[in-house]
Amino acid sequence: MDSLVSTEWLERELGAEDLRIIDASFFLPGSGRDARAEHEQAHVPGALFLDLDEVSDADSPFPHMLPPAHKFVSRMQSLGARDGARFVVYDNSPLHSAARLWWMLRAFGAHHVALLDGGFQKWTAEGRPVESGHKAHRHGHFSARFDETTVASKSDLLQLVDAGSHEIVDARSAERYAGAEPEPRPGLASGHIPGSRNLPQASLFNADNSWKRDEALRAAFDAAGVDLGKPMVTTCGSGVTAAVLLFGAHLLGKQDVRLYDGSWSEWGADPDTPKAKGVA
Repeated sequence: MDSLVSTEWLERELGAEDLRIIDASFFLPGSGRDARAEHEQAHVPGALFLDLDEVSDADSPFPHMLPPAHKFVSRMQSLGARDGARFVVYDNSPLHSAARLWWMLRAFGAHHVALLDGGFQKWTAEGRPVESGHKAHRHGHFSARFDETTVASKSDLLQLVDAGSHEIVDARSAERYAGAEPEPRPGLASGHIPGSRNLPQASLFNADNSWKRDEALRAAFDAAGVDLGKPMVTTCGSGVTAAVLLFGAHLLGKQDVRLYDGSWSEWGADPDTPKAKGVA
């Protein structure tokens, strides 16, 4: 199974015993949308809903940070996940939040994980089948082994600022990156990590919500001034859309990419971290 699967492929595979479909839709605070309610109203047949906040570190002061392995295992088992299963993750969010769960599953050792190209938006636009409500399912047996090389910490970023050895790429909007628009979460400074590049995550998608590919995808990174020859750390507001950039780099064959899990929720809350404003 490829890392990106088409709507046609998924419809053919519906009902496969080893397939687990997960709706990882997530919205920013104040959006007025309820991801769980929308899922129960309509979703891909057989899909189960995962709230990213429910599979996060409850002891962290920052939103939806990576949980301990045992918590991730427990939540995935409750969704019927099992070792060796094929996972297809999708969303119906402008944040393209399914990429976050794709990254988490791989970070915890799942081998067969894919995103649905175009997500639920493309699925419904093509008139493909949907179902509503919530169905009972059996728990699965899922084990995890966390790969620490997939994540970057604040201390890692402090060492990389102005070092020139890595590309730090910010997935937030140009306005938030420049500090011209306030952050959606209270108590955070405005601006960006000094030396970081701005590549708004929405720029990686076509009009039908499908992913740009090959030269079109590479051109998006080039337009942001990102040197794909350097190791990369992706960041955003709270670690969700940073995974979109990481997945985009993955589609281009780039593997030396880490995600700054704390992202601006951590960096912007610390008065001692360096901050910049304006356009890079």
